[in-house]
Amino acid sequence: MNEFISRKRFSVIVVLTALVALYIIITYGALATKTVPVRRGSSQEMVRGTIVDRNGKPLAVSTNFYHLSVTPSAINDLQKTATVLAPVLQMNASQIVQSIQEATRVFYLKKRLDETEYDTLRKLIQVNNLTGLKFDKIPGRVYPEHDLASQLIGFMGDDGEGLAGIEYSMQRDLAPVFSQNVGESRDGQNVYLTIDANLQYKLEKIALNAMESTQAESVMMVAADGKTGEILSYISLPSVDLNQYRTSTPAQRQDRPAVVAYEPGSVFKVFSVATFFDAGLISRDETFVCDGRYDVSTANGERVRITCLDHHGTITAEQALQYSCNDALAQMSAKINSEYFINKLKELGFGSRTGVNLPGETAGLVKTPSDRLWSGRSKPTISIGQEISVSALQMVRAATTLTNHGVPLELSVVSRITDQDNNDVLVHTPQAGQQVFSDATVAYILECMKSTAQVGTGHRAALGDISIGVKTGTAQMIDTTTGGYSDTDFISNCIAVFPAENPQIILYIVITKAKGETYAGRIVAPVVAEAADVIIDHMGLSRESAASLAHSGLISVPAGSLPEIVNVLPDFTGIPKRNLTALLTHDKLNVVIKGDGYVVAQNPPAGTPVTEGMTIEFYLE
Repeated sequence: MNEFISRKRFSVIVVLTALVALYIIITYGALATKTVPVRRGSSQEMVRGTIVDRNGKPLAVSTNFYHLSVTPSAINDLQKTATVLAPVLQMNASQIVQSIQEATRVFYLKKRLDETEYDTLRKLIQVNNLTGLKFDKIPGRVYPEHDLASQLIGFMGDDGEGLAGIEYSMQRDLAPVFSQNVGESRDGQNVYLTIDANLQYKLEKIALNAMESTQAESVMMVAADGKTGEILSYISLPSVDLNQYRTSTPAQRQDRPAVVAYEPGSVFKVFSVATFFDAGLISRDETFVCDGRYDVSTANGERVRITCLDHHGTITAEQALQYSCNDALAQMSAKINSEYFINKLKELGFGSRTGVNLPGETAGLVKTPSDRLWSGRSKPTISIGQEISVSALQMVRAATTLTNHGVPLELSVVSRITDQDNNDVLVHTPQAGQQVFSDATVAYILECMKSTAQVGTGHRAALGDISIGVKTGTAQMIDTTTGGYSDTDFISNCIAVFPAENPQIILYIVITKAKGETYAGRIVAPVVAEAADVIIDHMGLSRESAASLAHSGLISVPAGSLPEIVNVLPDFTGIPKRNLTALLTHDKLNVVIKGDGYVVAQNPPAGTPVTEGMTIEFYLE
């Protein structure tokens, strides 16, 4: 050993050890002084941005929740602790005793206590000198409109991170990351959605009635501004009360318009005919003979058969859309080059995500002639809306070519973003793509859709005093067991644009797996008429039968300032819902808001003495 550890070797070891120690000291020193990005709220309080509708109505508001943790070894009186906590936690005292006795480490006895429960428990713990209990404050959200546009708004988890919808996709805006040494405190930014909450509420009622009357599995309804691409209403049923998100089912949480891909059926014929007409392959007066079945053999000997619902005889392309004729559409598709047809559909946005700010959006599926599964029947089948999968958002985006002179518009669910002082950080401006159809093609297709609403399969969507263009479609769904088409499950859908001469609004409705009647012209078209009626009145679009009267232009409305709550309850009659939401985060009151509009009644009534933890119910109309 003495011979091995020579003075030279010992010196080398000492030098290497010193260098390693110096490296470790320098590394740890650098880490100690390094700026570490953190999210305010972990060590500092941060105000998470609010999500509101386009008019500023609160849809997601920040609050605090509390987790009650227990250190079993620190409990001084187990039975007393359980007896005191049980009523507030809505748990059985014996259940609390058992949970604490079985625990070997610190655990949460109850999560997500609200402010009222927290205040009550904190006082009881102090009064009864209970030990071993601790509250952990966590950031939370209150959703004043409960299930309104729930999949669009999304949900925030206990760690302050969005888990779905806008809460997830706009996380960096709602709760920005910052550096501790920056000096400025950055609170979250407010996100203004493009939806109108009042319109959303009205249309959700219509959609829910449609779902119940048809006994459908689900309903989608999307209304968009055809000139800007902004989504005015976004509906996916069944939906979930965001305040009860944790107990919801996958079906209630599913954002169908964005994530579900399906074969649209005959609705798709609008875009097929537009493509054929724009390419100059068909004309207004050209006729096609429908004998009830398209039956041809390809050059390589493949037999292609597509059945039609009727024998329509000699018809034009416009009549083919009116009657939803498969035979005529298949004949038209034979005129177009496959690559050209597919490329045109891709220019419309099919086969790619729309880019709307929502997580999990599907790209759908568009076959190409080079695909292994492409066959002689692919082109005519795609032309009638089969062998292609789309999303509801893709259908709406493609329809913007019919409302914007043949140029597609990017869809948006975000109207603007503001800072905490309400200064604009971002304002949505319409984003247009490349020209897909000529003005002449758009005018022709709008005429076809208008006549379909007058004398075709979509006549139940006609409004009478305002023109509307529609196209209906009913498609068999894939049977996941057999791999073929189901005989019982159908997608029933209808797309509408109005006013037909210069469309301002796009409305698209999908009813999935209706029971009994499934033809879209019979079950979806009437819903289109009802929803369009509401949209027209809400948006103030001109009607032929609308009454006209003179007005000074000045309208008197209640100021709606929020009365101060001191010793007794004030009279809240006439206060708008927007102002009431400030009470949702009150640390001593539990507020329940029922209805929409302005307060018409309250319980307890005005003059009732204010007590801590009391519940106030407001009834609005």
